Amino acid sequence: MSLMTPRSSEPRCIALIPARSGSKRVVDKNIRELAGHPMLAYTIAAARQSGVFAKVVVSTDSEHYADIARRYGAEVPFLRPAEIAGDKSADIEWVESTLRQLRAAGHEFDCFSILRPTSPFRLPKTIHRAWTEFLAQDGVDSLRAVERCAQHPGKMWIVRGARMSPLLPLGPAELPWHSTQYAALPEVFVQNASLEIAWTRVVTDTRTISGHTVMPFFTQRSEGLDVNNESDWWHANFLLERGEAVLPTISIP
Repeated sequence: MSLMTPRSSEPRCIALIPARSGSKRVVDKNIRELAGHPMLAYTIAAARQSGVFAKVVVSTDSEHYADIARRYGAEVPFLRPAEIAGDKSADIEWVESTLRQLRAAGHEFDCFSILRPTSPFRLPKTIHRAWTEFLAQDGVDSLRAVERCAQHPGKMWIVRGARMSPLLPLGPAELPWHSTQYAALPEVFVQNASLEIAWTRVVTDTRTISGHTVMPFFTQRSEGLDVNNESDWWHANFLLERGEAVLPTISIP
């Protein structure tokens, strides 16, 4: 598939793909093979084919991961330092570090998008749709992918010893949310790992990756599926076998 290129009139955006090597739930999940390619490859392919990005950069602490990323067409200009590559390292740390190092090398960007390799069913058209919606909105700091909650937080409880209280003590006293039919509860959405887009000024002005004014991007069907454990792997392969999900096209053998 030929790669689309961003229009010169659009803000300059960079794709940032985090792929650290220290996964504990599923070892090496970012490069684990799915339908013949390492999972990381599908996010690189989707980013490159979307026509949105001036650069596609993988942030990793592993030279092995870096070699795989380069093979599939991404740039890895430097490795992520170990001190910001742990399982508790905040996203702002590596995003800030990456943008700073790129800026020092003469590469400035108006926007950045975080595309996590654990969402392999995010397609080029998904990214392009999100980018179009982001540019159409005035006054927002960022966009974040969300989907409707499978389990409503109005039905959740905090347990303390032998007593519990509702997580969200809302609704009328005679019919609180925990005793309300699902169909009568307000829609609630949860973020997924599919994608985020933000203006780079958000990082410097607020030292966050999302800022204060966040717009939703509603993923469709398998676009937001996050593959993080063995049951997720089973589900991903099940969807592929049944033809209920598709992966970005990869032409590299």
